Amino acid sequence: MDDFQGVIPAIITPMTEEGDLNESALRELMEFNIQSGVHGFWTAGGSGESILLSEEENHRIAQITADQNRGRVKNIMHVGAATTAQSARMAERAAQAGVEAICSVPPFFYSTSDEMIVEHYRAIGAAANLPLFVYNLPHLTGVEITLELLTKIQDAVPQLAGLKHSAPNFNLIPAFRKMGLECLSGYGRMMLPALTLGASGCVDGPLCVAPERWVEIWNAYHDGDLARAQAAQDKAIELFSVLLSNGYLPALKAFTSERLGIDCGSPRPPMQQVTARLKAIIGDEAIKLGLSPADAIMRQVDQR
Repeated sequence: MDDFQGVIPAIITPMTEEGDLNESALRELMEFNIQSGVHGFWTAGGSGESILLSEEENHRIAQITADQNRGRVKNIMHVGAATTAQSARMAERAAQAGVEAICSVPPFFYSTSDEMIVEHYRAIGAAANLPLFVYNLPHLTGVEITLELLTKIQDAVPQLAGLKHSAPNFNLIPAFRKMGLECLSGYGRMMLPALTLGASGCVDGPLCVAPERWVEIWNAYHDGDLARAQAAQDKAIELFSVLLSNGYLPALKAFTSERLGIDCGSPRPPMQQVTARLKAIIGDEAIKLGLSPADAIMRQVDQR
């Protein structure tokens, strides 16, 4: 499971002006991150607008990311959906596309018992037969992945490799690790403290626009240089503040467009759209944060 550690951007899904999947921009964004030293991708998750995409679009994203990556880092493809049948079908197709692992939120909207959640994950794991990561996102799914529930999932799902822990109770990180699971923190603002508690790495959306800041946290921490790691974490928090104060997802897409010099479009409705005013704000903030367009790295992009 060491292959699923480190800096793992929850990559956005670039869109065209017409609102369709922008395949070339997705490839460029992946390549920029790979060249910046990331260890993997969390694909079509919350920041990737998974539940706003069609099943065919999710499958195409799995194909594109596997092809562009070509085994250089690990792709963890989100296959969460409203029904178990759809999630299992997406899991099977993601495996066929060549991703290295899958992940999924628990069933959402309707109230479910622990047994129903366990069965949901058992079906997904069996369909792909790849390493599976549970996505603990209680503030959006309404389901908290407790130690008791995760133990039940672990007992029933042999493919379980770990979880993305996007919940504030950091005290559970050591307990998850004692279960032999990889615990990826879902809070990029607190990657460093999560690492000190035993987290295997970090998965979050803002990592994809400035991956080098989180790679620096990771490298400095593992070099034993906590002062350098904290300085990098402070810079990462600055970026978060800009994104959160400007609507997060549209700001993330606008910032990525500004940084890479490509148009990543707007989030899908009903999400807030990227406006000319937001672009201007983000352009100014990018200069202040020292995150101007990454021309040198982008010239290395392989569009295949």
